[in-house]
Amino acid sequence: MGSINGHAAHGKAVQPKDLDWPKLKFGLTPTNGHVRYTYSQGRWSKGVWVEEPFINLHVGSAALNYGQSAFEGLKAFRAPDGSVRVFRPQENSARLNHSAEFLDVSHVPEDLFLEAVERCVAGNLEFVPPHAPSAGMGALYLRPILFASGEELMLSTPDELTFLVFATPVGSYYGPSAEVPAVDALVLDNFDRTAPRGTGSAKLAGNYAPVYRHMREARLAGYPITLHLDSATRTLVDEFSTSNALFISYPPISSPDTAPTDVTLHVPQSSSILRSVTTKSIVQLAQSFGWTVDARPIAFQEVIDGAFTECAAAGTAAVVTIVRSISYKAGDATMKVTIGAGKAGPCWLRVLAELTALQCQTSPDPYSWLWPSQGIQPSSP
Repeated sequence: MGSINGHAAHGKAVQPKDLDWPKLKFGLTPTNGHVRYTYSQGRWSKGVWVEEPFINLHVGSAALNYGQSAFEGLKAFRAPDGSVRVFRPQENSARLNHSAEFLDVSHVPEDLFLEAVERCVAGNLEFVPPHAPSAGMGALYLRPILFASGEELMLSTPDELTFLVFATPVGSYYGPSAEVPAVDALVLDNFDRTAPRGTGSAKLAGNYAPVYRHMREARLAGYPITLHLDSATRTLVDEFSTSNALFISYPPISSPDTAPTDVTLHVPQSSSILRSVTTKSIVQLAQSFGWTVDARPIAFQEVIDGAFTECAAAGTAAVVTIVRSISYKAGDATMKVTIGAGKAGPCWLRVLAELTALQCQTSPDPYSWLWPSQGIQPSSP
């Protein structure tokens, strides 16, 4: 029998009291169930609570045959008083509907999306990890999925869609310790993630599987994360395979204890880049810090020339993953660019501290990012 996040893969919920919260990884743990809705004859159903983590799907479904599927990822956090809130679900709702347009399927109304998120969290409330500073004990990860469940052999959208939200507790990417590691990245020179005017801005299932092999080969070579350049010219930074690429620059500082000044956050711009909720949040935080935000196409030559002092990958799983170097092919040689001091820098550490403190509700939420304001109450699904 297989194992999921250290527990038997029988599909039955584990007991939260049996979970070793500090040792949870970013993986699957069986929970109480998920919520599921069906779209048919032009309308969405009221939704049902499903305990089993399995789907009875027609072999001719468009999702299986043609990849007509999109997904999201977001988290629910426990506050010091024990209440639970979700981070910016309205943004995920909007992005799912952006993806739906690429799939030529019906939108999921925002009120239905929020209802599904709340029902899923409420039915799995005991699986939200305990509160800890900087969300060090993790969160309840939510995975909304929209797919064409109806059968269709022709290349056209079937009449039936399924929208569901499932949940799993996940550990903090960095664990309960305060140490923030930095990783080495590799530019993929033999694979393009998306094409100009393609699907890069949407979170479609088919955007991810083709890069698995290249990510695995890179990890074996010592690169935990891979970077994509634009497929048209291979001169501009697009994003990492897992998340957005962000850069920071500032003048040299006299000592490690000196706070950087004249800080600029550089945000690559392209129609091929996923619309990241984390990046959007970081941009707002940067503006509140008084930093300059430089949103534009960024040439990879700027990375080579040492224009940036810090670099990170921004996404839901880790919030930010510090990137200490980026390697790339130059003919038969592999060249390595060290970013700044080659370790977690003060600006990304500040972003990580501020954003995780807001998420786990140990600092104020001036942007009303946490939903709902009153917290989610337990319910009988």
